[in-house]
This record gives sequence, structure tokens and C-alpha cells, in this order.
Amino acid sequence: MNILVTGGAGYIGSVLVPILINNNFNVTVLDNFLFKQKSLNEIKNDHQLKIVKGDVRDKSTIKDLVAKNDIIIPLAALVGAPLCDIKPKEAKEVNLDSIFLLKSMLSKNQKVILPVSNSGYGIGKSGEFCTEESPLNPISLYGQTKVQSESIIMERENSISFRLATVFGMSPRMRIDLLVNYFVNKALTEKKIQIFEGHFKRNYVHIKDVANVFLFTINNFEKMKNNTYNFGLENANFSKIELAEKIKKYLNNFEIQISEFGKDPDKRDYVVSNKKILSTGYKFIEDLDSGIQELIKEIPKLSKSENYSNV
Repeated sequence: MNILVTGGAGYIGSVLVPILINNNFNVTVLDNFLFKQKSLNEIKNDHQLKIVKGDVRDKSTIKDLVAKNDIIIPLAALVGAPLCDIKPKEAKEVNLDSIFLLKSMLSKNQKVILPVSNSGYGIGKSGEFCTEESPLNPISLYGQTKVQSESIIMERENSISFRLATVFGMSPRMRIDLLVNYFVNKALTEKKIQIFEGHFKRNYVHIKDVANVFLFTINNFEKMKNNTYNFGLENANFSKIELAEKIKKYLNNFEIQISEFGKDPDKRDYVVSNKKILSTGYKFIEDLDSGIQELIKEIPKLSKSENYSNV
């Protein structure tokens, strides 16, 4: 089976692609290598891997690659509210227009597994869990593009969408700006953090599980297709303050300062139910505590890595 992974040299792709290769899939990675990352270097010569440097907005590039693959996993995106606010034109083109383009080229038999963000829930109702049937109310441009891209793909059959919780954990193409990674890095390097809008809650999930659920979905596609799934840890709906306190359990010299000033650009504040994905038989392999301990051990090594970036 042939799989196209756009953005395959990014934070999630750099964990996912080796897993797909190890499970005997033929994988084509399309990436613009904006950060000159070398995160796929260890497998770049594998006969089952093809790496293409290019842009998901390029019609001729996409058309040729889509035609040769059975499954498409569109990871290429501008991720996060701050980056999308800085680059709104690129955010719309990459996060949304490229999905329109992709859909126009798909045959009815090709399969799509699309990751989006559960930030589309915006601000949830107090005391209520957001399920896949809850109203979507994206506040940030990032959330809006992800909600719209999901709508586009889920209009067709043979598609699955995952509304990802906030991802954390180590990757060969590491990102420090993601909330858990960022908090742990602050605890290690500055030993203190100033938190604003600390009561805002969100859900979390380890990057290994994100990669693993794609493999699980490929192997169980027929029973899962044409569905949207929340994807996060059922026991990891935490506020920013609760997250910081969890990290402090392992780094007790971590000083948590609460600020009355500052605004969260994403404005997300909700708790999420992940019962639907659990009903498929998927079993999570990592939790928040193990991920925090992993980050504490591995982040100090990042300064020596060519694949490290703040974004």
C-alpha cells in the first residue's frame, strides 16, 4: 500500500513516517523543508521511502503524487494561533486552500486520514464535555481553518478526521512552542513561569499516540471510516495552572507565577470526551506524566540537535 504524507518531515511526520516504514508501507513524503530539518536522515535511504521537496499549494506537484498513492495523510499546515495570526495569508493557503485542491484530485476509492485540532470547540460550556457532536465555535484563525478543512474532507466518503488534543513529547523535528513542551522547557531553563488566563483548560495527547493512531486507523479503516474522532487522553483535561503543578512534581524548584495580565491568542477553554476513539479498541500507549519525565530528560540535549526549533 502506498501512502502520501504531506508535511512528513515536521513534528508529527518525523515520528509517524518511520513507523509506517517499519510496518512495510511505501511512503512518499512531501515537505518544503522550510527549517532545513534533517529529521528523516536516519531512514532517508530506505527503499520504501521517497522524499519530495515541494509545496502542497503547487497543483502539478500534488496532482502527480496523489495519483500514485492509496492513502493520503495531510500533515502540512501552519500550526497554532500565534503563527497563523502572523501569517494569515499562508495559513489560509496551506491549511485550507491546499485541502480544497487535494479533494479535487482524489478518486472515490482513495482514503484520507486528516488531523485537525480540537481548538475548533473554542470556549466550552462549564461542566460539559465536548463530544464529536458538540457545536464548533473556533475563535482563532488557526481553529477556523482547521474546522473548515475538516468540513471539506468529510463531505467525501473514505475519509476520517482526528480532532487532536494539544500534542506533546519528543520528536526528531522538535518543537518547543507547544504548551507542555514549552512549560517543561521553562522549568528547566528558567526555573519559573508566568501564567496568564491560567484557568483555561484543554486536552493533551502524546505524539507517539498520534503517530500510532494513524497506523491503527489504516489497519481498521473500514470500521472507522466516515467518522470524526476526538483524540486525546481521557484523563488529561487540565488547566494551565494544573499542568504547571504537574510539572512541579518532578521539578520542585519550578516557580509558578500567576499573572492578571496577558491574553491567550487561541482562547481555547474546554474539556473533551475521547470515549468515541476508545470505543474502537484503540489503547493509548503514553500518558502525561511519562511524557513530562521524557521531556525533562531529553530537552537538555536539544541544543546539540540540528532539528530543534521554537516553532
